[in-house]
Amino acid sequence: MSAVVLQELTPFYGARQAVKPVNMTLASNQITAIIGPSGCGKSTVLRCLNRMHETIPGAYATGTVMLGAQNIYAPDIDPTMIRIKVGMVFQQPVALRTRNVYENVAVGLRLQGLSNRAELDAAVERALRSAVLWDEVKDVLDKPGTALSGGQQQRLSIARALAIEPEVLLLDEPASALDPIATASIEELLMTLKSRLTIVIVTHSMQQAARISDETAVFMVDVGAGQSIGELVEKGDTTQVFTQPNDPRTESYISGRVG
Repeated sequence: MSAVVLQELTPFYGARQAVKPVNMTLASNQITAIIGPSGCGKSTVLRCLNRMHETIPGAYATGTVMLGAQNIYAPDIDPTMIRIKVGMVFQQPVALRTRNVYENVAVGLRLQGLSNRAELDAAVERALRSAVLWDEVKDVLDKPGTALSGGQQQRLSIARALAIEPEVLLLDEPASALDPIATASIEELLMTLKSRLTIVIVTHSMQQAARISDETAVFMVDVGAGQSIGELVEKGDTTQVFTQPNDPRTESYISGRVG
């Protein structure tokens, strides 16, 4: 799988700069957690990694995001193709209300032009197995996706993202709406998936970041000139970030003195 390299990535909402230029590498076959207080730009930066940020009216980003050898912000790049390579799972489980369990997973494959039923069946089963959901839903594939539990719906969202075989998986607070048992199943799943994916997770839970991530990026809010702006203040090995942070702002945040 490909590493993701951010070079001077700077997101904007209209004329307002949301985050100071970001430079960091997201290693392949690892889980990178992005943590920090509300309003520091965590989710904004995450959405820039598959060009979802610019779907917000007036929003755009400057700089470079390299996916392997490809700059996803190059003028000739189709954002839709980037979103095939870089899947995303959101905070609230997304089970498409008008589709059954099977079609919740198959929808992206159909959009790619796959119509052969045998191939679809195989791809849907493969994705559900990868999301550790197959055994729970194999007998209810024709039931609405919304009939599943919250944890199952989130794994269904992950299966949908995995079905199109992305190189990178982005997750924005994927367990914040789940109970501890469902959260543990999602975390266990991500630990198994990193052997074949580059995974980036935004989380408000420092405990979650410490449990599952290999590296952690810490964003903070810089308040200057009457305007708040997000800033990457530290990134490194998770154990080091949590036990011997290099930046005093990281230590203050982790210890609970700020944020």
